[in-house]
Amino acid sequence: SSSPLFFLGGGAMAEEGEGAKKPSASEVTAKALKAMGIKADKGPSMTGIEKKEDYSELAGTLVPEATLLSQNGELSKAVDMLLSLEKKCRLGNDVSTLKLTVTTICELCRGQGDWAKLNSALGTIAKRHQQSKYAVMAVVNLCMGWIDTTPDKATKVDLLVALREVTDGKIYVEAERARITRQLAEIKEADGDIAGACDVLLDVYVETYGALSKREKVDFILEQIRMTIAKQDWVRVLIVAKKVQKKIIDEPDLQDLKMRYHRLMTEYYLHEKDAFELAQSFYSLYDTPCIAEDDSDLVSGWKHHLKSCILFLCLAPQTNHQADMLHRIAAIEKLEQLDEWHGVVKLFTTDEIITFPLPQQPVVEQLLKEVGTPELFPYWQQQTHERTTQHNMRVVAKYYKRIRMVRLAELLGLTVDEAEKQLSALVSQGALYAKIDRPAGIASFKSRATAEETLSEWSSDIGQLLSLVERTCHLINKENMLHKV
Repeated sequence: SSSPLFFLGGGAMAEEGEGAKKPSASEVTAKALKAMGIKADKGPSMTGIEKKEDYSELAGTLVPEATLLSQNGELSKAVDMLLSLEKKCRLGNDVSTLKLTVTTICELCRGQGDWAKLNSALGTIAKRHQQSKYAVMAVVNLCMGWIDTTPDKATKVDLLVALREVTDGKIYVEAERARITRQLAEIKEADGDIAGACDVLLDVYVETYGALSKREKVDFILEQIRMTIAKQDWVRVLIVAKKVQKKIIDEPDLQDLKMRYHRLMTEYYLHEKDAFELAQSFYSLYDTPCIAEDDSDLVSGWKHHLKSCILFLCLAPQTNHQADMLHRIAAIEKLEQLDEWHGVVKLFTTDEIITFPLPQQPVVEQLLKEVGTPELFPYWQQQTHERTTQHNMRVVAKYYKRIRMVRLAELLGLTVDEAEKQLSALVSQGALYAKIDRPAGIASFKSRATAEETLSEWSSDIGQLLSLVERTCHLINKENMLHKV
């Protein structure tokens, strides 16, 4: 009861008995490929990969010998000897001996003061085929400890550049790469190369690094923001700033980073002349616990930051967000301690015409000089007048349907032409509705009702009329019933 088994090799047929061993699938495939004249590719051997050799005894012999060669002035020969040992350890998967070998190479180069040879050895070790990450981590951490011991600045820069090249693209040394980059940027900044320092920092996308803590990440990004401001690359400042998550810097243990972030952003918003964002930044600083506890009149106290917030909030264009924030500021209890600024908030939250200059104008201008730059002081001074005029325009539009331009100019304290210009600006911005009849010299603030609005108003009037008629009929019937009784 034997079954025939056919082999492809040579076209021969063999019979297998019940007790005979069946060939494996790999043997059948190999014979088939051989019959077709195809050379079989064995591929990598898993047993070879998993196999670990022990070169500790060889290292115990070669390392002292290489050390003696380097002391006798034959550093290159010593390095070549250890590199051959490194190859054996790397291919033999002897990680402990491999780490000892590569660190010894670096120590010999530093011991002989040959920093150029050390930089070259770092590149050679890192570029070796199938190099162990533990070997790279060992040499990087070792050489980072020598950065401050370099004989001069040029040598230090060369070592930092070499370490940056070694750590480039390696996720297991990303934290070390960030720290090395920070040191290199500081050197370039000290030398006056602001653009070079900024480019080096921006080359590191630290927000994607998982090996760094939240504090280290935010601190690095803040340094990027500072350098982009120093470079005056204002477009990139906002791009980098968006990498900082507000909920992270609001954590209690990151208050110092929160203050740094908002102070850097005030520089940016001052340059962009964005009053509302400036107000929000100052309010965030005011809301920081360590600042809220400082009752002094210095720039570090809450009084200065709340004053600055009110100032720029009043200078911001009127929007729903601006109006809501202004009313929230007005509800702060601490505001009562600042009498003059409490008066400013009350002026802009009350539907009454404000005279210009403001009663608190000297205090406002003094703070503008302290917070803003001298170059922008005339701009902010002009904005104070303009925002006051716009507030008055909205008040007039609320109480008047039609008004003569002469009377409007008188209320605003402007000439007729200036009043017309301010009114036209508000209309073009969509802040209010108005039409000016120039021949008659009349401004109308009542918009023409649409057909739907007219119909809704008519329907509402008819409803009220019918309700009154029904109530009247009820009262008449009530009187009739009383008189009949």
